[in-house]
Amino acid sequence: MAQNKVQIRNRRATFDYEILEKYIAGIQLSGTEIKSIRGGHASLPDSFCYFNNGELWVKGMKVQEYFYGTFNNHAPERERKLLLHKKELYKLERKTKESGLTIVPLLLFISDNGYAKLEIALARGKKEYDKRETLKEKDARRDMDRVKKHF
Repeated sequence: MAQNKVQIRNRRATFDYEILEKYIAGIQLSGTEIKSIRGGHASLPDSFCYFNNGELWVKGMKVQEYFYGTFNNHAPERERKLLLHKKELYKLERKTKESGLTIVPLLLFISDNGYAKLEIALARGKKEYDKRETLKEKDARRDMDRVKKHF
């Protein structure tokens, strides 16, 4: 059986945030959402996670409607519940109450057993000068790789 290697990244997250801790969470999906994700029709550009009544939710994750879906197709931008252990939820909720920490989705993928998983991270927002420093490091690495290829 061929493995479906769906990996949808949130490239903006690593640019805007300093990643502190990473977690893998399940996603509570309905109906045709998993088929659309398996087709690679999802995006995480402006998504973020928040707590509501002790449960973790992701908002802003777009999953396009399934092409072959009928009248019971899903809503593309609905909020989806994330599934974590109670200890992890409690720890994350406690840390997000500290100033400057947030939870951002990094990667949406299909696990080996066929479930959709979301890699989330506890992160701190970068300042403007941190972003410039990140770009300088990236350019320096690119230049060094170019020099290595010529020799």
